Amino acid sequence: MRRTFAILLAIIAILAAGWLALRRADIPYDTLELVYSVPDSQFVTFDDGLKIHYTDTGPRDHPALVLVHGFSASLHTWSAWKFDLQDDYRVITLDLPGHGLSRAEDPENATMQRFSEVVLDLTADLGADNFTIAGNSMGGSVAWHTALAAPERVEGLILVDASGWADDSADNDREPFIFTLLGNPLARTILKDLDLTAMVRSGLEGSYVDQSFVTDELVERYVSLARAPGHRATLMELMARPREPLTKNKLATLDMPTLIMWGREDNLIPVAHANKFADAMPHAELIIYDNVGHLPQEEVAQTSVADVRAFMLNVELNALDEEFVEPAGDPRLTGGTAGGGQ
Repeated sequence: MRRTFAILLAIIAILAAGWLALRRADIPYDTLELVYSVPDSQFVTFDDGLKIHYTDTGPRDHPALVLVHGFSASLHTWSAWKFDLQDDYRVITLDLPGHGLSRAEDPENATMQRFSEVVLDLTADLGADNFTIAGNSMGGSVAWHTALAAPERVEGLILVDASGWADDSADNDREPFIFTLLGNPLARTILKDLDLTAMVRSGLEGSYVDQSFVTDELVERYVSLARAPGHRATLMELMARPREPLTKNKLATLDMPTLIMWGREDNLIPVAHANKFADAMPHAELIIYDNVGHLPQEEVAQTSVADVRAFMLNVELNALDEEFVEPAGDPRLTGGTAGGGQ
């Protein structure tokens, strides 16, 4: 009841402030690319016309690791992991359709199944026939959907505060208010074209324990990239569409090595969901980070990437049982000295 009352108050406040005064136009892709492209940025246009922003770094003959961001985020969230891992692994990051610098499709296409198709199409186009996939939040859902869709291609699975399980009322009481607000159909209609800078900041503050991560630059990036043509419609559709609740039986078929990583103080997806993933998956390892929120790949980058390196060794050893895989510099595989750690 209190949440409903807060939503009504927020809507009234917006109307009182002047809806027209708060409206913000789209920002052209060309403009956004000048600001938010990274040194390794590349673009590919698929046969259906969809243009995807991605990076592809590291040795091409080493094991591939695909990194998938969460709702309203972009490939920038993986910068620390990418910097560390690209010395020893082929690291592929991408912006999902309607996110970052990737173009938006019809909002009706904004589904986890479609996003996993994009991952599979991009990796096939790049010649990465087999890979480990890591996903954070909604990207975690894309990751496990990809593993279910093409288990023969996915050698390892990393779920970082991944979505999928149904929330209960206690979960909803903890989530940042912007997500509660966007879950309301009337609020989505009113908010779609408005300046949401203050609410985005509030949502980001709820995603980190260490508030020093919530810089003006970070907030501006999230707000600006959401104003790319078609992106706001995509985000609103993702919030509006009900998802089929995940079941233990659905995940039990996945037999690849799996790493589950979670921030204990996650306000968006509670740590109890980490245990649900671990219980459902036959080959899962669970790591929980104390005093960390929804984005361990950013808040504890060095610790979490070290855990990824240890996990990737297991993936390589598992793959070696089936075919030769070029070792990625680990001394236990090469007899030399591992590289890339920071």
